[in-house]
Amino acid sequence: MKFFNKLSRSVKGRVAVITGAGSGMGEATAKVFAGEGVKVIATDVNFSEVERVAEEIHSMDGECVPFCLDVTDNASIEDCIKSTINTYNALDFVINNAGISSVTSVDDKDYEQYWDDTLNVVLTGQVRLIRSALPHLLKSKNGRIVNISSTEGFGASPFHSPYTAAKHGVIGLTRSLALELGPQGITVNCICPGPINTNMTSAINDKDKMIYAKRRVGLKRYGEPEEVAHATLNLCLPSSSYINGVYLPVDGGLSIRRA
Repeated sequence: MKFFNKLSRSVKGRVAVITGAGSGMGEATAKVFAGEGVKVIATDVNFSEVERVAEEIHSMDGECVPFCLDVTDNASIEDCIKSTINTYNALDFVINNAGISSVTSVDDKDYEQYWDDTLNVVLTGQVRLIRSALPHLLKSKNGRIVNISSTEGFGASPFHSPYTAAKHGVIGLTRSLALELGPQGITVNCICPGPINTNMTSAINDKDKMIYAKRRVGLKRYGEPEEVAHATLNLCLPSSSYINGVYLPVDGGLSIRRA
């Protein structure tokens, strides 16, 4: 007996470039995608870390090619896309996960450097990769772009203005490109993680995390990178073909809490 679904939930055999895959959410995304049969190009500015990720994926019979990628360098991006096409002759998914964050006040003497560095990685790096990958995504029957923003993308925190501005920009970029590329068969969506246990939050002690989560998060805890990775995967499924231009909070209910 056949089920009624006409749309597949399989991504087996698809090819994905994932940035920032050397740790945290990017690493989890590479592993989750590989576990579903995706051919993963795991990229990070720290090559030793994506080598480790690739080795771990290979040990579980997944397919992964590590690549040293600096998203602030157009030549590095072009090399990555060229290598991907030379290896697999296809590209279906671009997952823009690379990011940096810093705490700074607007009157800091080095503020403009923080601003430039943050926007260069978090926002401009995303559009650079999209532009380079676009000719190949257009050839895919299942072209997907998933940009990683943050709950900072529709909220704000003091002393994080470069990061907050960049993450707002990621949502704007996503929504505009969704309208531009949707008619060409490519969906563009955005994941907005809330408080997640990653390297960026590792400096916060566990007690403070617990206090914050109990006060602000509906689920009363920090999230795990794999929970974000599965949300990203869902947006890449063939059956998600009518989801376009969304920004999806993966925050345990933080963004809806009012008291």
